[in-house]
Amino acid sequence: MTSLTIIGGGLAGSEAAWQAAQRGLKVRLYEMRPTHPTGAHLTGDLAELVCSNSLGSNLPDRASGVLKNELRQLNSMLLVCAEAASLPAGGALAVDREDFARRVTEKIQGHPNIEIVREEAAEIPQTPVVVASGPLTSESLSQSIAKLSGEEHLFFFDAIAPIVHADSINMKIAFRASRYDKGEADEGDYINCPFTKDEYYAFVTALQTAERIELRSFEEAIQAGVKAGQFFEGCLPVEVIASRGVDSLAFGPMRPVGLRDTRTGRRPYAVVQLRQDNLAGSLYNLVGFQTNLKFPEQKRVLRMIPGLEHAEFERYGQMHRNTFIASPKLLRPTLQHITRDDLFFAGQITGVEGYMGNIATGLLAGLNAARLLDGQSPLTLPQETILGALCHYITHADLKDFQPMKANFGILPPLTFEKKTGKRERGQLYADRALNALKEYLAMESKVS
Repeated sequence: MTSLTIIGGGLAGSEAAWQAAQRGLKVRLYEMRPTHPTGAHLTGDLAELVCSNSLGSNLPDRASGVLKNELRQLNSMLLVCAEAASLPAGGALAVDREDFARRVTEKIQGHPNIEIVREEAAEIPQTPVVVASGPLTSESLSQSIAKLSGEEHLFFFDAIAPIVHADSINMKIAFRASRYDKGEADEGDYINCPFTKDEYYAFVTALQTAERIELRSFEEAIQAGVKAGQFFEGCLPVEVIASRGVDSLAFGPMRPVGLRDTRTGRRPYAVVQLRQDNLAGSLYNLVGFQTNLKFPEQKRVLRMIPGLEHAEFERYGQMHRNTFIASPKLLRPTLQHITRDDLFFAGQITGVEGYMGNIATGLLAGLNAARLLDGQSPLTLPQETILGALCHYITHADLKDFQPMKANFGILPPLTFEKKTGKRERGQLYADRALNALKEYLAMESKVS
């Protein structure tokens, strides 16, 4: 039986292992946790979610929803696990973190073609391999990748949002509602903490002046010749957003659009939304509220949020370094390395951002590795699909401005509209084209294979 090594048991590595094993390969999946813990993970489970517990929109006319539908066509195992572990989250797919990771771990452990090796993979082997080591790739493996590629790594700093205990939220002030009443539950899937104008500006001032944790990694980045303070724009700490202007948060993660206080009937000046974080409903995370404030400062400043004045924190926000390779110079759209056909990269290390992008590239890497070792040509998915467009972006972007990319319609080939169309209608047209393109492509490939 042909064998494949996969390095990394996160979202991408777990999906890649499953896809390859399902196609008859003998898979050795290396995951260094819990023997070698990282600065962000809490368990040794596979596919542990570190930042948010949301896998993005589930709506069929949104880019994230289209990507999910593409993955359904491609038989993603992790998406099945996510839906089985889902929590109420309006139009989004949110999961109970522990339940999700447990389901994925059980599926991988139970597959007869997969062996989990709880060791650090310090080097890239000369045998067929998928590198899905993620944003917290170990130092030794990073050096091995750098030696192979001859390219410097690019760094940015990612942030984790705080989590509070539900019974410490003051529901006499906070209220349940989803934006535009899109919640599945009658009361709404989110807890909302409403601000008056005065409360908002006092809160912003506190954020701007609060003490932050000093990051030694910044100094290391400077020594390595990398720009310090290179945050990913899609995951900025709230204090960084606040530093850009007093109204930045009100037009960003704290925008009150589509929400009205159910008791007053009025729209708040600003709002912090909390999303259910576990199946029991005992924990809630602050949506879009990644932060790197010192822990005592987080307790002080975040308790200024109306309804959280007595909040008890299960986890404070924190920062960690994310690493991604120079994919435009190193990878093909098949996710193969430019100099080695049997070397694939997948997940966040390639420059895709978001849980679903990680799962999707893991799926494609595992599928293509299996096809290669079976004597078939690896797939290059149509650019009209979200996954095909993501793979095209990370392998063709200008390296000078290369930043991690989430699923979005802006990376797709543009459509021409004969008449004026609304955002939702345009999204549906892109969605229909993507799913039809994938269906036709897979049908054609099945005839050739």
